[in-house]
Amino acid sequence: MSKPASADALITPLFNKLDLKAKSLLVTVWGDCVAPHGGTVWLGSLIQLVAALGLNERVVRTAVFRLQKDGILSSEQVGRRSYYSLTQSGKHRFAEATHRIYASEDIPWNGNWLLLFVARRRISDADRRHLETALGWLGFGDLGAGVHAHPTATKDSVETLLQDLDLSGKVTILSGKGLADTPFDTPDILVAKGWNLESLEADYDRFIGHFSKFAAADMDASAVDEKKCFIIRSLLVHDYRRVLLRDPMLPAELLPAGWNGNRARALFQEIYRRVWEGAEQHLMTVLENETGKLPPAPEEFYRRFGGLKR
Repeated sequence: MSKPASADALITPLFNKLDLKAKSLLVTVWGDCVAPHGGTVWLGSLIQLVAALGLNERVVRTAVFRLQKDGILSSEQVGRRSYYSLTQSGKHRFAEATHRIYASEDIPWNGNWLLLFVARRRISDADRRHLETALGWLGFGDLGAGVHAHPTATKDSVETLLQDLDLSGKVTILSGKGLADTPFDTPDILVAKGWNLESLEADYDRFIGHFSKFAAADMDASAVDEKKCFIIRSLLVHDYRRVLLRDPMLPAELLPAGWNGNRARALFQEIYRRVWEGAEQHLMTVLENETGKLPPAPEEFYRRFGGLKR
């Protein structure tokens, strides 16, 4: 009988394999751990929490300052303590990402496409670049000539994005089906124009390679302490979200056969279910807000992947 794999033996190589950047890693921790508990945290307690991820105080302070400059976080000074919270725009961006990362199933497709038309003369080049980047995070494909498309995105999510970017009324939004007898707009051709699925599959393969050992039968998950659960959960979400948030989340009808994004999602969910509770206990012990310990997560948190067992 093989000896159960220790958490340390599995965690240590990850820090060498993953390209960890402080700012991006803090976004992961904020979205996965802080946002469900009110979204506000004392900076000192955050520094203590993420030290386990190899981030020191100087690096954390610099990353938080940059997130504030990006309009994602706001700060409040109470005595000698600094508290950071998500801005309204930050809340919108995190809510959209949360919905995609922890979804329980694919969104059914009715054959419609949501199309956006961005006329150069109506917005500045800087605003257009910001919009194109944000649309990419929503999964839209760039078809060229200022046209962006997605088969399952909602008009509400786009309108919220346009409000956050102060571009309401400057982009045309249309919804409709393609013409079956027009060869240049068949679904396969639109997908090939708008998205690089080969690159995405390669990234999913790397994610699977990084974390498949954590799902192996010989890993003794019950022996992993709470702090290590937090490390595993944070690195897992971080690596997965960096691929998933570039995934347009196309319906099954538009994906190639054997799409490995499905394998990656199943692996992600399996490992997350193993370690989420221990990680919660650790972060609730360490993190503080202006009133003390963070509030418990709402019921919405426990509906991740269709329901977390408590």
